[in-house]
Amino acid sequence: MILRPLAGPDELGLFRRLPYVLDEELADDLAEGRRQAERMWVALRGDRLLARAAWWGPASLLDVLDVDDALPAADRVGVGVRLLRTAMKSVPGTGEYSRFVPPGWRDDAATRQAVQDRMTIAERAGARPFVEHLRLEWHPGTPVPEPAGRLAFRPVRDTEELLALMTSALDGTLDAYSRADLARMSPREAAVAHYEDDLARFTGQRDWWRVATLPDGEAVGFVVPARNDYHAIIACLAVLPAHRGNRYADDLLAEGTRVLARRGVPRVRAATDLGNSPMANAFRRAGYVGFEREIVLTWRHDGLAQGAQLP
Repeated sequence: MILRPLAGPDELGLFRRLPYVLDEELADDLAEGRRQAERMWVALRGDRLLARAAWWGPASLLDVLDVDDALPAADRVGVGVRLLRTAMKSVPGTGEYSRFVPPGWRDDAATRQAVQDRMTIAERAGARPFVEHLRLEWHPGTPVPEPAGRLAFRPVRDTEELLALMTSALDGTLDAYSRADLARMSPREAAVAHYEDDLARFTGQRDWWRVATLPDGEAVGFVVPARNDYHAIIACLAVLPAHRGNRYADDLLAEGTRVLARRGVPRVRAATDLGNSPMANAFRRAGYVGFEREIVLTWRHDGLAQGAQLP
């Protein structure tokens, strides 16, 4: 068995012999520099592709990990583990493994087995289960509730205002990433890290970002409509602790969706933790439909609760 990275973009056809939902993005990712051929690894036996692994961005996110599901059960995991451990020696710093799966992946035996095989491979390479996300999307033509009048919306004044709101919103958060951050840093540090690592890197206009206020001007929460490299998204939404329980998330989500809908986007995507029922219900009330799940395993064990399991 040969384990090696791709020699270059011209071997993309070889890499695509095993199917996955991200395959259609690989060519553009390579052309735009979001991926590098040397971070796309294959396990070969003769001309047969047995397994593959690929990292997105600066090598920290493993987001393609596949084995030939026609292999015998013991071989599937063994080949995958050998490939991943070998590749990780040349692609240091892996932080997470992300896998997109169908919404009902647990209900179909073949799909469940395929997902479990890939999770087992990552775990044997040192990863641990972290969180499962609901992935949702809104399509043009789906009604967006008109403003109810109980909140006013304005653009975020500056970065400092957003950081202050983000810091306050971390009190009582249900978000798995935020809770892990709070186990190892202060709320302010967690807010800054989230802003610098995510929000500051999204495209779109800063004047899309909205603060919701009561009639007297008191801030209730905020929403960050944005664009990533692929889609229009609701990047962040939060209601401040003093105002939770009033379904203000519905108003914020509707405003963020309206901002993007006015730009004529073909869809708006969003995600929330499977266990965050209040936010999941707000998305559904706003007409967002679940189209996928995302399973995340992590090699970053600091701040992760001992014994964390996927719901």
